[in-house]
Amino acid sequence: MKNYKIETQCVQGTYKPKSGEPRVLPIAQSTTYQYYDSDDVADLFDLKSATHMYSRISNPTVSEFENKMALLEGGVGALAASSGQAATTLAILNICQAGDHIVSSSTIYGGTYNLFAVTFKKMGIDVTFINPDATYDEIVQSAKQNTKVLFGETIGNPGLNILDFNKFSRAAKTMDVPFIVDNTLATPILCRPFEHGVDIIIHSTTKYTDGHATSLGGVIIDGGSFDWDNGKFPELVEPDPSYHGIQYVRDFGKAAYITKARVQLLRDLGATMSPFSAFLFHLGLETLHLRMERHCTNALKLAEFLSEHPGVSWVNYPLLKTHKTYDLAKNYLPDGGSGILTFGIRGGAKAGKELIKHMELVALVVHLGDLRTSILHPASTTHRQLTETQQVSAGVLPDLIRVSVGLENIDDIIDDFDKAIRAVAK
Repeated sequence: MKNYKIETQCVQGTYKPKSGEPRVLPIAQSTTYQYYDSDDVADLFDLKSATHMYSRISNPTVSEFENKMALLEGGVGALAASSGQAATTLAILNICQAGDHIVSSSTIYGGTYNLFAVTFKKMGIDVTFINPDATYDEIVQSAKQNTKVLFGETIGNPGLNILDFNKFSRAAKTMDVPFIVDNTLATPILCRPFEHGVDIIIHSTTKYTDGHATSLGGVIIDGGSFDWDNGKFPELVEPDPSYHGIQYVRDFGKAAYITKARVQLLRDLGATMSPFSAFLFHLGLETLHLRMERHCTNALKLAEFLSEHPGVSWVNYPLLKTHKTYDLAKNYLPDGGSGILTFGIRGGAKAGKELIKHMELVALVVHLGDLRTSILHPASTTHRQLTETQQVSAGVLPDLIRVSVGLENIDDIIDDFDKAIRAVAK
């Protein structure tokens, strides 16, 4: 399948039924698997067998979804998790422990910001947040001797800044740490971070992968590009006593990181994706390329309309020429700027919150990436746990309204916003 275009891979990649088997990926709703020889089970626990041991660790339906995500992103392997937050947590804990340090862009999802700044701090993992506009030298200087990760988002949520992959990847190489990127808002349809120097990719599959707001999930994809035998990651190099002395780099090569994440972290923490959710995500991937095209065209048209509206004070969308990272967007997102935009209306934060009450077609939900258009005031909702200073650092202005533009007719979407804005804008 690697010779086909990504649209074809979305539809037909990885899952290949044998004669007489279901054409559509079936749901293996089973916790366990039967064997007929104890030696076969022993091989499972020694990681010598690729078959399934227990559905907390792997499952046929989940594996097919993982394989397709790895194919679409161009990775050597993937690990599905119970949520995007779980995927981020596993991705970091797989290589960090108490006493370690991570460097992260400040313009990231509020839940990730809180995970890094509060929960990881309780675990003894420190974080330094940097402005994504920081220079290469400033990023490198933020590293410490115990730094293990450089982290960012392809499209910042909700600041919508586009990450400078070239600058960050060069910095990660100088720091000699893996570059981990959350590619949720771009999806592999709009951006393939491995092609820009990224080592590990994370998705909240709850968003565009699903596309219908039905299921929670996350996934980690390993690019197989990082040299873990550099002296900073002994757990990937030294024998693992929980598996009779297996050494991940030696025994699994380029797939060392993702194998360890599965057989250690997923085994012990149990943040497992359900087979039914994996089935829905796999189904969602089959139309991802079509949905993202419509999300992008609708979002750009709405952004252009809002930028000319007399009741709107500012609009933020990556492919508006006024956007501060427009040049980066044209470079890294040539096929569209995704379906998220932000704006402020005249009258400030109070008018922005009032605006939501006047929307009829567009719904107030704590979600994005759905085929239905939705709206949110992040400062009072998703980022309310942050201080005002932290909110501004994360790109959340007090009057910021976030819109996840759906697949409805764009004229209906625009009409709903026009009426609501005219009702409240000062």
